[in-house]
Amino acid sequence: MLDYRKYISFDNEVRGGKPCIRGMRITVYDILEYLASGMEYNEILREFPYLTKEDILASLAFAADQNKSNLVA
Repeated sequence: MLDYRKYISFDNEVRGGKPCIRGMRITVYDILEYLASGMEYNEILREFPYLTKEDILASLAFAADQNKSNLVA
Protein backbone atom coordinates (compact mmCIF):
# COMPACT_ATOMS: atom_id res chain seq x y z
CA MET A 1 0.00 0.00 0.00
CA LEU A 2 1.16 3.53 -0.76
CA ASP A 3 2.59 5.42 2.23
CA TYR A 4 -0.01 8.17 2.42
CA ARG A 5 1.97 10.08 5.05
CA LYS A 6 4.12 11.48 2.24
CA TYR A 7 1.04 13.06 0.63
CA ILE A 8 -1.43 13.84 3.41
CA SER A 9 -0.89 16.81 5.70
CA PHE A 10 -2.69 18.26 8.70
CA ASP A 11 -2.59 21.97 9.46
CA ASN A 12 -5.09 23.74 11.69
CA GLU A 13 -4.72 26.82 9.47
CA VAL A 14 -5.76 24.91 6.33
CA ARG A 15 -9.34 23.64 6.09
CA GLY A 16 -9.62 23.45 9.87
CA GLY A 17 -7.01 20.75 10.25
CA LYS A 18 -8.75 18.24 7.97
CA PRO A 19 -6.42 15.87 6.12
CA CYS A 20 -5.30 17.71 2.98
CA ILE A 21 -3.24 16.80 -0.04
CA ARG A 22 0.32 18.11 0.25
CA GLY A 23 -0.69 21.22 2.21
CA MET A 24 -3.16 22.35 -0.43
CA ARG A 25 -6.76 23.23 0.29
CA ILE A 26 -8.15 20.05 -1.28
CA THR A 27 -9.00 17.45 1.33
CA VAL A 28 -8.93 13.68 1.29
CA TYR A 29 -12.70 13.84 1.70
CA ASP A 30 -13.04 16.00 -1.42
CA ILE A 31 -11.22 13.36 -3.47
CA LEU A 32 -13.22 10.52 -1.93
CA GLU A 33 -16.46 12.35 -2.74
CA TYR A 34 -15.37 12.81 -6.37
CA LEU A 35 -14.61 9.10 -6.64
CA ALA A 36 -17.87 8.15 -4.91
CA SER A 37 -19.82 10.35 -7.32
CA GLY A 38 -18.44 8.32 -10.22
CA MET A 39 -15.54 10.48 -11.37
CA GLU A 40 -12.63 8.47 -12.69
CA TYR A 41 -8.97 9.15 -11.89
CA ASN A 42 -8.35 10.81 -15.25
CA GLU A 43 -11.36 13.09 -14.83
CA ILE A 44 -10.15 14.24 -11.42
CA LEU A 45 -6.64 14.81 -12.77
CA ARG A 46 -8.00 16.85 -15.68
CA GLU A 47 -10.23 18.93 -13.40
CA PHE A 48 -7.43 19.47 -10.85
CA PRO A 49 -4.13 19.45 -12.80
CA TYR A 50 -2.10 20.11 -9.64
CA LEU A 51 -3.09 16.66 -8.32
CA THR A 52 -1.29 13.44 -9.15
CA LYS A 53 -2.42 9.84 -9.34
CA GLU A 54 -0.39 9.28 -6.16
CA ASP A 55 -2.48 11.94 -4.40
CA ILE A 56 -5.62 10.00 -5.25
CA LEU A 57 -4.09 6.70 -4.18
CA ALA A 58 -2.87 8.31 -0.94
CA SER A 59 -6.43 9.46 -0.23
CA LEU A 60 -7.70 5.92 -0.68
CA ALA A 61 -4.88 4.50 1.47
CA PHE A 62 -5.61 7.06 4.20
CA ALA A 63 -9.32 6.18 4.17
CA ALA A 64 -8.54 2.45 4.31
CA ASP A 65 -6.14 2.97 7.22
CA GLN A 66 -8.65 5.13 9.12
CA ASN A 67 -11.35 2.53 8.61
CA LYS A 68 -9.03 -0.24 9.76
CA SER A 69 -8.14 1.76 12.88
CA ASN A 70 -11.81 2.26 13.71
CA LEU A 71 -12.54 -1.45 13.34
CA VAL A 72 -9.73 -2.44 15.71
CA ALA A 73 -10.75 -0.04 18.48
